[in-house]
Amino acid sequence: MNAVRSLFVSSRPLSWINTAFPFAAGYLMATREVDVVFVIGTIYFLIPYNLAMYGINDVFDYESDLRNPRKGGVEGALLDPGVHRLTLWAAVILNVPFLVFLVVVGNPLSWVVLAVSVFAVVAYSAPGMRFKERPFVDSVTSSTHFVSPAVYGLVLAGAAFTPGLWALLAAFFLWGIASHAFGAVQDIVADREGGIGSIATVIGGRATVRFAFFAYLLAGVLLLFTSFPGQLAAILMLPYAASVLPFWSISDAEAETANRGWKRFLWLNFVTGFFVTMLLIWFWVLHPGCSNGWFAYVPLSSSVFTSCG
Repeated sequence: MNAVRSLFVSSRPLSWINTAFPFAAGYLMATREVDVVFVIGTIYFLIPYNLAMYGINDVFDYESDLRNPRKGGVEGALLDPGVHRLTLWAAVILNVPFLVFLVVVGNPLSWVVLAVSVFAVVAYSAPGMRFKERPFVDSVTSSTHFVSPAVYGLVLAGAAFTPGLWALLAAFFLWGIASHAFGAVQDIVADREGGIGSIATVIGGRATVRFAFFAYLLAGVLLLFTSFPGQLAAILMLPYAASVLPFWSISDAEAETANRGWKRFLWLNFVTGFFVTMLLIWFWVLHPGCSNGWFAYVPLSSSVFTSCG
């Protein structure tokens, strides 16, 4: 039971929804139906995907996690070395059956997107790649972890990518980059002591916070180029920008105090998720025939091009 608990904590249950929701929303808004692919895909991005992403990270970051006071709870497991091998095997065993199914029901383009998604999960922490130690690449890779499930869901459903949809995905990607960058600030001291590089250890806490602030604002601007009511989602970027403002002039020596902002970020995600869900429902009601525009789509199997304006 202790091993099961360790695997559970390592998978970051508080963050499960952050990868499952993008896939589910993209797929559902495109197909307008709940089918077996929707259910299995959502389950995959809910648990197995997160166990692989965070489990691999906890195994190979063990030495630096020992120096990190925030590890050992919902913000990250401090895995006992005795369960490291179990964690890696569990990640493989839980992921492979789902991946086989998704490949079978997919298409060549969806295979590429899924491959990129899984590669980003492994490359972020695994020895020999360790993208998390490559400044700026770390934030891009982390954002890929969350945006790629949405792209995969859309591609798997046969969505047509319009300018409005590209703007939405670009905004989501910027949100992910900003969030990772800000999250790295709190770990500056522990990462430097552990010999780990990151965007924050290279440019410093103050510059990283300001980078995250402007990235959040730019994400909001991009959302203004989506179709109504998508533009209203731009407002949801403002609380994130405001949340990092108290750390505008933070020094590297006091970087750990940014953990207050990170904890606020974790709960802010749930509030934002609620409002995003309401906007999706609103869009669904306004455009009962299709989702062209904000979550724009035209099924590739359809012989009729439907426009919602």
